[in-house]
Parts: sequence; structure tokens; C-alpha cells
Amino acid sequence: MKKKIVILGFLGTQLDGGPRTPARWEKWRPSISLLQHEDLVVDRFELLASAHHDSLARQVAEDMHAISPETVVQRHTLPISDWWDFEDVYSQLFDFARNYHFDTENEEYWIHITTGTHVAQICLFLMTEARYFPGRLLQTSPPRRAASGKTGDYVLIDLDLSRYDQIAQRFSNAQREGVEFLKSGIATRNLHFNLLIDEIEHVAARSRAPMLLMGPTGAGKSFLARRVYELKKARHLVDGAFVEINCATLHGDGAGSTLFGHVKGAFTGAASDRPGLLRTAHKGLLFLDEIGELGLDEQAMLLKAVEEKRFLPMGGDHEVRSDFQLIAGTNRDLAREVAAGRFREDLFARINLWTYSLPGLGDRPEDIEPNLDYLLAQFGAENGAMVRFNSEARQQYMRFAASPDALWNGNFRDLSASVTRMATLADAGRITAPIVAAEVGRLQRQWRPLAEGVKATASLDGLFDDEALKQIDLFDRMQLESVIAICRQSKTMSDAGRKLFAASRLGKAKPNDADRLKKYLARFGLEWEQIS
Repeated sequence: MKKKIVILGFLGTQLDGGPRTPARWEKWRPSISLLQHEDLVVDRFELLASAHHDSLARQVAEDMHAISPETVVQRHTLPISDWWDFEDVYSQLFDFARNYHFDTENEEYWIHITTGTHVAQICLFLMTEARYFPGRLLQTSPPRRAASGKTGDYVLIDLDLSRYDQIAQRFSNAQREGVEFLKSGIATRNLHFNLLIDEIEHVAARSRAPMLLMGPTGAGKSFLARRVYELKKARHLVDGAFVEINCATLHGDGAGSTLFGHVKGAFTGAASDRPGLLRTAHKGLLFLDEIGELGLDEQAMLLKAVEEKRFLPMGGDHEVRSDFQLIAGTNRDLAREVAAGRFREDLFARINLWTYSLPGLGDRPEDIEPNLDYLLAQFGAENGAMVRFNSEARQQYMRFAASPDALWNGNFRDLSASVTRMATLADAGRITAPIVAAEVGRLQRQWRPLAEGVKATASLDGLFDDEALKQIDLFDRMQLESVIAICRQSKTMSDAGRKLFAASRLGKAKPNDADRLKKYLARFGLEWEQIS
């Protein structure tokens, strides 16, 4: 059985009105025009109006009945005092919808959004989107040609975006493009890093709250902060500049002056006013790298600036304002710094809303190769020359880069420097096996002091008594010492497992590095807590 058509809409106090003369039939009236379409039979029209317009509502209902006797017109008086007050309009519509009997099995509801104030139209849209009005939006428009008569046109809008693949695809594409922008187009393969960037894209597009990037030196905190700014800038979420400072370079009076500015004469050498970086970042984004290096006084001033968007310059008597967005970076564990009294608990709580730990290069061995390609392309763009590995050289470099011998203690800075050296030495744009061999030797010499320090931490003393040590073969002992050395320089068992099983894990659909390491240690009666 065909469902009845029920239209629900506001009285158009201007568009639907007109003098009580035949002249009113010469103008386009949205609500009435809906009943003039020959191909549309409206079974019922629910006309919403306020008591102030009762006379006009009665006249419109009579005109509707005159042109469409088969349409039942029901007038509803809503006690709305201010049609431009969002809360008032929405509350009254909500009460109306809650008390109205919707018979969706037998009736089809069209929600007319052409009439009423803009606030009323928005409220109708929201109520329909939330399914308080279980129907489709109906929009009418006046006739475009004189020959089309006074009926005009109408169109139904279904809010189910799954039926509009192109629209939905645009939203999906925009989000995906944002993620790729943050990654600079690098086809990263590390699941944890990809999930992290996905969330950062969402937060960057929807939040002005501070963001905290944690990770070792060279993990890409500064680079990512700048990309977040560029993404916000492209989406018109910031108007100001990107301002960056490494807090480890700030000391004494210079720290407060650099960040918050000073007035002339504030201290010896202050010959003129200085605005400071926080004011420079007004309407933009401020990146404070190594925020854990800030002094406690500067931390207190920064907290006030973040929360209230105002602060006192050094030596000043009047507060200044700066509406900036903040990203902080650190290679320290700020929770431990708080416990040790070196970082303010209230500032940590304020910047710890969106916290992301960027994994170092050693924790992302599967991402070395795509970053290698990115760095080579970047070198080519900057130097106007395309550089490539030959097949043998590429395999040789990747074997070393993903091996436990590659410490990558400088993370992506080490990799970038390595690629730059090889590309610079490449004749005719080809990196050959001899170039790779020389570079591997250079990296090993560079990391040797660190490697020797690692070996010093690999002793089995304290883990076994003399009698137990005698029962371990020299082969197993040497291997166990290497494993323990890696464990002691890793934050978690999973981190250590990724380094130890860097090659074999790539062939597994679901590598469980922590479990493999746990079982290996259990062979010697050891647990992670004993050696970490």
C-alpha cells in the first residue's frame, strides 16, 4: 500500500502572506505552492505557527483547502516567544516532536525548510538529522521562468549520506589527504605510527587544545609540529605564524624575555621593548620543543598564558594578550619529572590532553625503506639531480639498516645524514655497493662508543650465581648477553622484541615480539622485570 504524504513546516509570515485580494494568487507562496503541483498529492499538511500569526495561519489554511480539498490542513500553535532564539525554538520543536504521533509504517514525512526564520530552519534540519522528525527534508524554490506558472520547484533531501557516495567520498578523501600530508607522502608501514597519525589528523582538524609530542631526539617531533601547523593553515584554522623554540637553549633572564617579552629597562641590557615569542605566535601555533627544560618560573607563566591567553612581559605592569595554539615536545618522561619536582603538575595536566609518543627509527625498522625513498627524492629536489641505489647496493644497505648492529641513536637525523652522504658521493646519480660499504663503516665508527656502552650493561652478574653460570654454554651466554643489552636500552618488552626480531617479524602476519622474547628469557629462568 502506498504511504500517505505528510508535510510538516512553518508558516512563512512573509512569503506565505498577502492581502485578502485575488492579487495574492499572483505571487509565489512556498507552503501553498506545494499543493499546486499536479504530480504531487499531499494527504496532510502540519502547519506550525505562533499565536501572534493566528490570523495569517487561518487564511493560509483556507487557501490550501481551496486549491486542494483532499489535503487535511492541521494548524499547530507553538508558544515560541522569540523566533531568533535558538534554545527557545529548538525546545518547542523538541516538545512537539516528542508528543506527535509519527506513523512511519503508513505515512511518509517531508520536513519543509524553506519557510520560517533561519534559526527555525536550522532547528528543523537538526531535528530531522537526529531522527526526531523521521523524514526527509523538503526544499522549495520560486519559478525560474514565467512560463512555469506559480508553483515553482521542490526537491527532497535525504540525510543518509551513504546514498551520496560522491559526497561521502569527498569527506573521506579530505581526511586521507590530511593524513598523507602529515606523513609527507611517506608510505609508512608501521601500524602503531599510522594509527597515531590518523588520530593526530582528527585532533588537528577539530581541536585547539594543547598537544604534547613525546619521543627521543630526532624522532621527528619538530617536523610533525610544523606539518600540523601547515594542515591547520590550509584548513583556515589558524591565521598567524608558526613559531618554534628549543627550550634547552633558554637560560636565566633570557628565557622569560624570549618567551614573554620585556619592557625597556626590565634588566641590564634591555635597551628597548621586546614582544616575545608568545605574542609573535598570536593567532598561530607555538611549538615549544624540550619543554621539560623550562624553569619552574617560566612554567608558571606559561600555564597562565595557555589558560587565560594573557601574561605579563618581564618588567611590565600591564598584561598583554596572545591567542596561540600550543604544541609541546619532550624527550623526557614528564610524569617522572613531576614526581621529582622538576616540572609543574598543573602545567603537565594542562598540556597532557592530547599526548602522542613518537617511536624512534629503531622501533620502526619496516619504515626505513619508505623513508629512504623519501629522503632520496628530497635530495634530488633540493639539488636538481635524481639519485638512486643500484639493486645490490640497496639490498646491502637495507640488511645493515634493519639489523641489530644499526643503533640509529640519532633516529631520523642519522638516516637523513647517511642518505645525504651517499647521495653526494654518488657518481652519475647511482649509489653503488662500495659507497654503501664505506657508509656502513662510517656509521659503525660513529656508534662504536654507544655500542661499547651497551656491552658494558650486558653483564649477567646478579642474574645467576656462579654455579648456574657454569651450566650455560659459551654460545648461549654470548647470545643472552646481547639480548639483555638490547632489553636494557629499550623502554618495554615490545620495543626490545621489535629490535631483536626485526627481520623475521616482517614475514609474520601478526608478529608477537613480546611473547617471543618472554619465551626466550623463560628458557633461562628470567623475566623482563629482572633485567629491565
